[in-house]
Parts: sequence; structure tokens; C-alpha cells
Amino acid sequence: MYTVEVKNNKTRKQFLNFPAKLYENDQNWIHPLNQDIEKVFDPKKNKVFKRGGKAIRWILFDGNDQVIGRIAAFVNPKYEGKAAVGGIGFFDCINDQTAANYLFNQAKEWLQSHEMETMDGPINFGERDQWWGLLVEGFHEPLYNMNYNFPYYIELFENYGFKTYFNQECFSLPITQKLQPKLHDRHDAIAKDKDFKAEHLQLNNLDKYIQDFVTIYNKAWASHGGGKDMPLSQGRLIFKSMKPVIDPKIVWFVYYKNEPVAFWLNLPDLNQYFKHLNGKFGLLHKLKFLWYKTFKKSPRAIGIAFGVVPEWQGKGVDNFMIIEGQKVITTLSYKNYEMQWIGDFNPKMINVAKSLGADLSRKLRTYRYHFDESKPVERHKRLN
Repeated sequence: MYTVEVKNNKTRKQFLNFPAKLYENDQNWIHPLNQDIEKVFDPKKNKVFKRGGKAIRWILFDGNDQVIGRIAAFVNPKYEGKAAVGGIGFFDCINDQTAANYLFNQAKEWLQSHEMETMDGPINFGERDQWWGLLVEGFHEPLYNMNYNFPYYIELFENYGFKTYFNQECFSLPITQKLQPKLHDRHDAIAKDKDFKAEHLQLNNLDKYIQDFVTIYNKAWASHGGGKDMPLSQGRLIFKSMKPVIDPKIVWFVYYKNEPVAFWLNLPDLNQYFKHLNGKFGLLHKLKFLWYKTFKKSPRAIGIAFGVVPEWQGKGVDNFMIIEGQKVITTLSYKNYEMQWIGDFNPKMINVAKSLGADLSRKLRTYRYHFDESKPVERHKRLN
């Protein structure tokens, strides 16, 4: 066995194409868009590079010069504020522990050369909303930019010595799910106060909703994990990237005396379109995408983000927003709703999901491996 660093067009294609061969007989695997993976490793498109981050990737060959695995390793100075924790991701491998160990060791040696003491994986070289965690339950079609893997990957990681850092739980329910009476009671109590109103996004007034989103986000989420306020410019970039696929009737806001107090950001499941494109997104593929988007509506909506400002948390505003939104969403083409993963360190949000009657649809896992194996792996700190 030997590895080759990805440095040119030939090795990039090998890195991108290997999973298609590995999963060719798995009907649940969906080919990610190549451009979505490549932008992770593009210093012009991934801002982590500008913050001093470093990334490298390799392909693993067997003795017959056939590709049998791949892996990437990352150093992100801002990752969790822990300067000595590196990461690995985009791991794919045949069912062979020796091959997997070869890849893990390659990444470990590189991370050690950059003064890392620990590696987490599989993670992304960037935000947690993409390519994060190993699938350990729910081996069905993945959501857009969500990892998918064979069940044997669990043994490959754990036999090497990786330990659970945290689990990532996804919940789903039918769009028409009848919610519990107590949720309707909370909704009704808020609805009686005419100072509250719920409305879905209007594309002709997008700037207003972007400002409202940033305002709510900074009050509700920026303090978690020592995070910083989101600048308005970042909010604009987020919505600019979503605009071609956004469905305004599934993006909701709540206002109290015209001040934004809650948002509920959902998108169609784009993988229901992209699974027909085989990882490509050239001109013809874009036309094909538009055809599916217009005439073959995605049957699944995905919960991307949810936030309530602190002063209104636990007072029924979330129930008011969800039930008002459900009245409209049930008139659309969506049949199922699935939430992006919630860390098991966030029991409040998990309880919100369960209170809606949602069932666990899939579970991913973020592993941690200390290079000093005598050092115990502590689970992710719980959020209060």
C-alpha cells in the first residue's frame, strides 16, 4: 500500500471518483456535487485558509495500483478554541482494517508534524452544517452535504482507537403530524396577544428578513460555545447562497411589536434533485436541476436553523411559529420533514424535537482520538 497526495487534476479526479466506485451497488448513496467538495479545499472559497488553516488530502493505492481509500486532514486554529485538536474528513475505504489504519496513520503523522495532539473525525474543514460525523444509524438516503458511509466504517474507526466525542441526532416526522394538545395550548396563548405575528419570508423584501435573521441569531446563538456575533455581511452571503433553491413559504419569522424574536429556516432537500446529476453541475446539469426543481418537487423539507431570542424562550413562541408555519406548509408539496442534526450535548433542542412527536431518523457520530492514548476522551460539554 502507498498514498499519493492530491495535488493535480488527475489525483483530484481520483479523490472525487473513488466513492462512486465504492458505493456503486448501494442504492441509498447519493453522489455529492464535486464542486461542493472542491470548494472545501479551495483557498479562494474557504475562509478557514485565510485564518491560518491548513488542509491536505491523500489517495490510498493497493499493490496493484488500484485506489482503495482516501482521507483528508485539517488544522483549523479556530476549531473549538483548542489549538492542539486537528481533524480528519472525507474518509472512504474498502472494508479492510489495515487499509483504514494506513490512512489514519498518514493523517496522524501529518497532524503531529503540525503540533496537534488530538484528531477529531470525520469532520469538515469549516462549518458543522456540512460533512460532519460518521453515520452510525439510519442508513438511508443522506440529506444534502451530509456524510453517508457503510456500517463497517464504525468498526474501522473504533478498532483504530477513536472514541465517541458526541452523537448527532436527526429527527423526522410527517408534515401533517398532529401536534400534541399542549403545544396548541401554548400557540393559542401567544395568538391571543395581537402584538405577536408570524409570517413567512417574502423574496421582494429579502434584505429586511436577512437583517431580522442576523438580529435573532446574534441574540439566540452567538453566545453558545464562545461564538461571536454574525455580521450582516455573513447573513447576506448565507441567503445569497440559498436564494436559487429557497422556498419562501417554509422560512418563518415571529415578531413582537414588530421586533424580530424568532426564526425557523427550512429548505427543500436538494439531494432529491442532485441525486440525478452524478456529482456534476455544468450547464446541462443545471438545466436538468431546474427541470426537477420545477416539475418534480422535493417531497422532503429540511430544518436548517431555529432560534428564539432569550427573553422569549420557553414561553410558547416556538410553538406559535411552528403551528402557524404548519398551516401553510401542509398545503405545499412536502410530505416529510427532517431536522438537521442536533448534538446530544444539547438536550433542550432534542426535547423540542421529541415534543413535536418526531422520531429519530438517523444518527451520526463525531469521534475523538488522542495521540497520547493514555489520556481519556471526555464527552462534549453539555449546553445548559
